[in-house]
Order: sequence, then structure tokens, then C-alpha cells
Amino acid sequence: MRQLFPMKIVLMRLAALGIAALVLAMPLAAAKAQDDDDGHDRARDLYERGEIEGLADIMAIVRARAPGEIVAVDLIRAGGKWIYRFQVVAADGRRRTVDVDAGAGDLREVLGGEVHPRSGIAEA
Repeated sequence: MRQLFPMKIVLMRLAALGIAALVLAMPLAAAKAQDDDDGHDRARDLYERGEIEGLADIMAIVRARAPGEIVAVDLIRAGGKWIYRFQVVAADGRRRTVDVDAGAGDLREVLGGEVHPRSGIAEA
């Protein structure tokens, strides 16, 4: 019976540590959610001012030029321009990063292999 008592204390301390970790992680999750909201607000403001094209229009360009499932989209600032950065996973599992000028709707760069000369699609 003496061995069970220390084990019980260890388990209680582990449980308390787990709860403390969850409590401490909650503000980080809230900050991430706030960052996401700020990103959406910024994108909407830029679209309403005519500085960037709508995401639906840009996604159509990406789907035509780099077929696959779009798994992530970011709006970043690079070289003085707003860029939509897409992560696309092709049917064969290859991941590509596709950068599109958010203001002009032009495909800027495809990372993830060699660029196909006719379509601009990267082929790994």
C-alpha cells in the first residue's frame, strides 16, 4: 500500500500540471484568433479600397494554373505589393506554394518544382 500513495501524488501533480498548461495556453489561442480576425479585417479593407482583388477571383486563377486542393491562404506584403500566398496539394500529394499579386491578379511565383513553360505551373 505504501507504493500506491506516492503514485497517487505523482498522478495528482501531473493532472495539476496539465490543467495549468491548458490555462496558460488559452491566452495564446485567443491571441492567434485575434490575429486571424485582424487579417480578415485588413483584407476586407484593402478589397473595399480597391487595392486587392477578391479572393474568389484569385482562387479561380490558382485552380486553373495549379490544380489541386488549396489548403492554406495568406495575405502578405512583399516587395511593396500585397501577395496572396496559397499552399496547394496536388492529387499526387506534392505541395506547391503559389504567389499571386493580390492587386493585379498576376501569378508571381510557383514554388515546389520546375516551372512548366506553357502554363507557369511548377512540376516537381
